[in-house]
Amino acid sequence: MTFPRFYPILDAACFPEAASLIAAAEELAAAGTTQIQYRNKAGNAREILEQGRELRRRLGSSVRLIMNDRADLALAAGFDGVHVGQDDLSPEGVRRVMGPELLLGFSTHNPDQVKEADRLPVSYIAVGPVFATSSKAKPDPVIGLDGVRLARRLTEKPLVAIGGITRGNCRSVIEAGADSVAVISDLLPAPGKSAEEFLRILG
Repeated sequence: MTFPRFYPILDAACFPEAASLIAAAEELAAAGTTQIQYRNKAGNAREILEQGRELRRRLGSSVRLIMNDRADLALAAGFDGVHVGQDDLSPEGVRRVMGPELLLGFSTHNPDQVKEADRLPVSYIAVGPVFATSSKAKPDPVIGLDGVRLARRLTEKPLVAIGGITRGNCRSVIEAGADSVAVISDLLPAPGKSAEEFLRILG
């Protein structure tokens, strides 16, 4: 599996309405983005499913779509995978829901969690926060670039770095060993322009 270096996360909390989130996704796709995660922590199942189906309809097969947390809704919306955290349904449980084919990402925050994730049926491992982040109310301790380097030594699975990553520091994160950078806040206020710059910087 070729894993894209640029992995934007569209968080519904960053958009005042569904239409602006969908528009952002279309901007990202037009700029050349090939994988997007949709995250909606506050929405109910019906809202998440409606938005997920609209994303799938608008983007077609040109973009790999990953659903945050909800394996059931990922399947129902026709997504390509799901991403879960330490407090969500276990990766083994997710695999039982969605089968062996779809992508499965798993968040980790320290070396022990990375080692455990390496043994699990996951497609890629996310590690962070690399830098201070404002996208979580109670973020885990910052791991820095050294944390990325250590995680790289602990797994051969695709490694996605997340947390406070911007156009100004993304190159250093890739150089530290990450295969991909997940970006939330630095997509705004112009996701298309941001994506073009990230893709140019990351090559």
